[in-house]
Amino acid sequence: MLKNFELPVLVDFYATWCGPCQIMEKELETVQTTLRNKIQVVKIDTDQHQSIATAQEVYGLPTMALFKEGKQIWRMEGAMPAAKLIQTLEKYLD
Repeated sequence: MLKNFELPVLVDFYATWCGPCQIMEKELETVQTTLRNKIQVVKIDTDQHQSIATAQEVYGLPTMALFKEGKQIWRMEGAMPAAKLIQTLEKYLD
């Protein structure tokens, strides 16, 4: 699914009705800006793309997963401040 990206991909599985997902929107903008040359952020609306959410076994929202060369290398459910998310993600980036 995510093999065609040069950079690692942080996928944000969200829904428009999800309160914590709305909080993460601004946090993810900060993450994308700060790590702009290291990762690509992709947002997937689980209501519009239920088959992808099911295939990725997304059961809680928001769920974020980091993929490198098409393989998931990190995952978490719930909201997290941008600074902590950046610190966490940097451990997985070369």
